[in-house]
Amino acid sequence: MPLDPALNSLGFAKSPAETRVVVAMSGGVDSSVVAAQLAEEGYDVVGVTLQLYDHGAALAKKGACCAGRDIHDARRVAEEMGFPHYVLDYENTFREAVIDEFADSYLAGATPVPCIRCNERVKFKDLLETAKDLDADCMATGHYIQRKMGLNGAELHSAADANRDQSYFLFSTTAQQLDYLRFPLGHLPSKDATRALAAKYGLSVADKPDSQDICFVPNGNYAAVIEKLRPGAAEPGDIVDTDGRVLAQHNGVIHYTIGQRRGLGIGGLSDPLYVVKLDVDNKQVIVGPKTMLATRRVPLREINWIGDGDFFDGGEREISVKVRSTRPPTDAILRPISATEAEVELLVAEEGVSPGQACVFYDPDSPRVLGGGWIWRGR
Repeated sequence: MPLDPALNSLGFAKSPAETRVVVAMSGGVDSSVVAAQLAEEGYDVVGVTLQLYDHGAALAKKGACCAGRDIHDARRVAEEMGFPHYVLDYENTFREAVIDEFADSYLAGATPVPCIRCNERVKFKDLLETAKDLDADCMATGHYIQRKMGLNGAELHSAADANRDQSYFLFSTTAQQLDYLRFPLGHLPSKDATRALAAKYGLSVADKPDSQDICFVPNGNYAAVIEKLRPGAAEPGDIVDTDGRVLAQHNGVIHYTIGQRRGLGIGGLSDPLYVVKLDVDNKQVIVGPKTMLATRRVPLREINWIGDGDFFDGGEREISVKVRSTRPPTDAILRPISATEAEVELLVAEEGVSPGQACVFYDPDSPRVLGGGWIWRGR
């Protein structure tokens, strides 16, 4: 919320009725509450829902966003609150910008995070431009993250509720995008508070369950999706130890991820083994002791910097980082290599750091998000 009393709650020096805001509506409770709250405050709200994949095939699927049922739910909320709602067909864009890379990354032995790419390449790029085409002053979403004004402009901060914080998935938001975006839920203390607002507004989605899976991956079965997208991808091969000894066979590298222990089909060993490397070219799953999963040096590329000053000229920095969405920030040293590449040195080794995941930067003394980059194998 702005501190200047001359500004409205979205930060504009005019009345809510004169402020048009496009709300990205997934059909879930979070974005529905954002739209309802802004409509109740008197803003000129326009709801937009993206059809991202074949919603006909996904109509009966629970636990995902942007499917047919969710489009219906978003439309119903708009009707209940009395603002216009549009559905945009982004299937081709979503497939080219998100799904294809997801499949190719998995085939290359990486562990991709398609939700970040969707925010980066679809929602905060194409949809944001659509919002501008609709003459909106800003675009609001239901993400749990905070936008605060600092000395040098808008800053990104973690959500007040650490259990709901989505900063890991929004690290690639640029300063220019941040100027235009608003996140009205980021300050709320809990998801219960969001559902209480949904009940207050009488929304039909007040008790709707949260989405759990990646929207185009039914029941979390990544391998099945990859095989459908890339026929022949699940070619069999060997599970080997670090000395190259064959311990078992597998039915496709795409069925494994770094750090995996269960489902390897290796018995009779005194110490448990974990997947420590995926060799796609040789169709090998390489396993070793848990100690081999520990990593301190993390190579990054595609850096997005939204901290103060120039990233490359700023030199070495002490920061906090997240190398997995489910882990708390940990102390690290950031060493820029170029404007888009860097190495992060973790002060305490982390297990299961995998190419394809993101490494997100935080101010060590505050919840401010400074950007991040994509983990890769390095040179």
